[in-house]
Amino acid sequence: MSDLTRLSAAETAATVASGAASAVEVTEAHLDRIGTVDATVGAFLYVDAEGALAAARAVDAQRAAGAELAPLAGVPLAMKDVVVTEGLPTTAGSKILEGWRPPYDATITTRIKDAGIVILGKTNMDEFAMGSSTENSAYQLTRNPWDLTRIPGGSSGGSSAAVAAFEAPLSIGTDTGGSIRQPAAVTGIVGFKPTYGAVSRRGLIAFSSSLDQAGPFARTVLDAALLFEAIAGHDPGDSTSIPQPVAPAVAAAREGARGELTGLRVGIVGELGGTGYQPGVLARFDEAVQTLRGLGATVVEVSCPHFEYALAAYYLIAPSEASSNLARFDSVRYGLRVGDDGKHSLEEVMSLTREAGFGPEVKRRIMIGTYALSSGYYDAYYGQAQKVRTLISRDFAAAFGQADVLISPTSPIVAFELGEKIDDPMAMYANDLCTLPASLAGSPAISVPCGLSDGLPVGLQIMAPTLADERCFRVGAAFEAAYGTIINSIPELTL
Repeated sequence: MSDLTRLSAAETAATVASGAASAVEVTEAHLDRIGTVDATVGAFLYVDAEGALAAARAVDAQRAAGAELAPLAGVPLAMKDVVVTEGLPTTAGSKILEGWRPPYDATITTRIKDAGIVILGKTNMDEFAMGSSTENSAYQLTRNPWDLTRIPGGSSGGSSAAVAAFEAPLSIGTDTGGSIRQPAAVTGIVGFKPTYGAVSRRGLIAFSSSLDQAGPFARTVLDAALLFEAIAGHDPGDSTSIPQPVAPAVAAAREGARGELTGLRVGIVGELGGTGYQPGVLARFDEAVQTLRGLGATVVEVSCPHFEYALAAYYLIAPSEASSNLARFDSVRYGLRVGDDGKHSLEEVMSLTREAGFGPEVKRRIMIGTYALSSGYYDAYYGQAQKVRTLISRDFAAAFGQADVLISPTSPIVAFELGEKIDDPMAMYANDLCTLPASLAGSPAISVPCGLSDGLPVGLQIMAPTLADERCFRVGAAFEAAYGTIINSIPELTL
């Protein structure tokens, strides 16, 4: 493996800025790494070598001309295939969008390009971001680089696996109910879900519009902070975008890295632990609590009684919004078209197209959502779920009156074996127990590695109040400085 692929994003940017290596050399090293391991890992659906090298050459030309480079200029990145990229295949992991090449860039794609970050290609994912294992992709399996027989998490499993396998130092994921944090936890890297509205949703293929949020994967907290600042900020093209300055994530990460948390109040959420959690996960969490105490933090236990209803509320709200959002895939405007032979009506073509184009999990959630929104059931299901969402937000508000941040395990279990839960939707949904409350409340949350259980990574989730994203980075960086990272202990892939 090239030494250039082992560098953090911050180190890579410094290497390019100093001229110790060119952006082209860095990009070539990562493309070579992809060529070596991705046939096994399966992180990428599409690799844009030509476009990546062109972007790298542009960064090198700017440096040669004496221009001041952006903080992440020349750093390679893997992009989840739910983010629209002009001219590149964008499928959302679904056959219904196979071959679609968008005519425009998502706002975050534009910001990434403007920052001089090199997009290597598009990563695999659960179809339309519906899943916790990336096994619902219509195209291929993605494997966890720690153990190739296990899942990399989902729905952003391709993005997490690419970073864990050293195919890219950075990647973009999206998080609707935990799809950044849970993959980060099970692949031993850092994953951050921003405050809802902190990062533009314009150009994200929608799953659940009131929940979807893009964010960074990285191997260090500082790297995640650097990428967050590059993509965050108000966007007039997104009506849910927050019109205020970006949280000072990088400064907070640098402050946290000094390892001082004296005076910080850390709340342990009593409802996020116990039955259903693997002993090794709870043991690593307890050790993480002691680490935070050792940094000077005051640890208290808080109660959030409505968190136990988060799973049920989420699986009414998200499918309901999905049933509306996915109605646009009608075989007429773009994407797959089946049965257009002159023998079928438009309604039949639409039905045949959706039957062929949507996978089982997408169909399951569309049916759940359509039922929840149907006449006579709206108030009993969707309306009640929204009331629970309000109660969860109130639980957070009360808890943050007692603590500055809240912590829990990120996932109740470590990565499970491929195929183990694919036929048990309820067992699959339970992977999101810890991540769902912050999603429903729109609060920021980060997952940082906190050790291994039976040789597999465990994640610590740090949650902060809405618009206090910087607290996640400060506490995450302090914990990382004290505990260390685990990514360098990953077994080298067996090829």
